[in-house]
Amino acid sequence: MTHQRIPRRARGPLAAALAAGVLVPVTAGAAPAAAAAPAVACTSDKTGLGARLAQDITASLKGRKSTTALAVHDRTTNTRCTLRATQQYDSASVVKVTVLATLLWDAQKTNRKLTKRETDLATAMITKSDNASTSALWKQLGPTKVKGFLKAAGMTRTVPGARGSWGLTQITAQDEKQLLSLITAKNTVLGANSRAFILDRMGKVVTSQRWGVPAGAPATATVQLKNGWLQRSTHGWRVHSVGAFTGKGHDYTITVLTHDNKTMNDGINTIQAVARAVHKDLVQAGA
Repeated sequence: MTHQRIPRRARGPLAAALAAGVLVPVTAGAAPAAAAAPAVACTSDKTGLGARLAQDITASLKGRKSTTALAVHDRTTNTRCTLRATQQYDSASVVKVTVLATLLWDAQKTNRKLTKRETDLATAMITKSDNASTSALWKQLGPTKVKGFLKAAGMTRTVPGARGSWGLTQITAQDEKQLLSLITAKNTVLGANSRAFILDRMGKVVTSQRWGVPAGAPATATVQLKNGWLQRSTHGWRVHSVGAFTGKGHDYTITVLTHDNKTMNDGINTIQAVARAVHKDLVQAGA
């Protein structure tokens, strides 16, 4: 196998994927051109906000090669935006939030606290995107518990990766939005302590991985996020970012999934362009 230079922040996930045999180097021209984009659809209780968001998100994607899916939800103004929201993407490390939610959901059943080992693994998995920790928790939980959580959570189009390949779990923007909704508001699936634990870890992601949906976020918002990145022989780089923006009157989530990126930075730039448009419009609307 020919060795390639891998961006520093991507080496951990890529090395693990190589070891698992799920990563194939991309040859020149392997990534297909993005298909003609469907329209961004937005609705809002605030007059004019939906139309403005749809227009600005569409403009942010103009000329970009990424095939992009998104789901935005602001509770304050009852605003929702979608694009390719039910299209499946390889999850890469974004699935780690689902792994942690499954672990906590399962622990709730017997009213038990996480062990020190579980807490340490979960913290490394989210804050540093540690792959070995993820693999250990994925193996501990097993497919039955993961599928059980997905069913309870209403994440109907998410399909766990086979044979330990958690990074190849099939996810959708709609299901990721649903997960973020469960993490950020009272519900019967995740208790208050579980939600607080997840948000705390997502709020402590290391600086080098705090790109993506936080771009353009208001300084008054508490930012909780998780990113994922993975290169394969089809669709080039998958680069994803999901986040919740809370506190000081903010109560919204942004999910952006991309593939067909020639480079990792192409995906990051696409996500950040979308995020800036969303934050700007929601802040102007008082969200």
